[in-house]
Amino acid sequence: MADPTSASIKSRLAAGETPIGTMAMEFHVPGLAQMARASGAEFIIYDMEHSGAGLETMKAQCAACRGIGLAPIVRVPAAQYAFVAGALDIGAHGVMVPMVESAAQAREIVSWTRYPPAGKRGAAFGVAHDDYLPGPPAAKMAAATERTLVLPILESPAGIAAAPEIAAVPGIDVLWLGSFDLTSFMGIPAQFGHPDYLGAEARLLEAARTAGKAAGFVAADGPSARDCRDRGYRMIAVGIDFQLYQRALTDGLGALRQARG
Repeated sequence: MADPTSASIKSRLAAGETPIGTMAMEFHVPGLAQMARASGAEFIIYDMEHSGAGLETMKAQCAACRGIGLAPIVRVPAAQYAFVAGALDIGAHGVMVPMVESAAQAREIVSWTRYPPAGKRGAAFGVAHDDYLPGPPAAKMAAATERTLVLPILESPAGIAAAPEIAAVPGIDVLWLGSFDLTSFMGIPAQFGHPDYLGAEARLLEAARTAGKAAGFVAADGPSARDCRDRGYRMIAVGIDFQLYQRALTDGLGALRQARG
């Protein structure tokens, strides 16, 4: 495959490094990928779960990432074969899957990202995921395995309880903490300083460390991202597009109002 970006992210994770990126839910415009890359992002997570965006929109965004050193990752709306394999076929370098709660579920998700005999992914070559290039299918299958990232989101008490077993599944790359849903399911919505939430976070981080996998998180801003790194997260997205826009605009307009008097 022509663009090795995601393979280098995967190898950097294996080497203990910390790839950094951002997340997009609202502004699926042609220039978003280049703007993110120009800002220093190494990956971008495109959301399908809450944004209303479909695979056609995701395909255009993945195409915009091609060749610029930015790895597109798609958060699919559910743990279903059509979403997971479909996101990879349109050019995503990784899939983030919500509400993963068991090792069996994690193994099934990984199988959808691997070609036979290792998995169940259907074959389509010379299309978006291999840059429309010719070449032997066996080499393309190997390249896909090398670059594809699998990121289950643990966002329920059941998912946290199963974190050690999920982390141990071959092919799982990152345990992603779904903090808001986790607090909701725990009955403490948005109480991120609550001892029960902090205990659950610690269990996820420990499970990832023990299995030699990375833990991932979406941080609100730079200081939060540094704090995440200090706590042990090794794949960190900084901000979500609409929140970044609103924050910057609020700050700018507030400064004008203050100057106006």
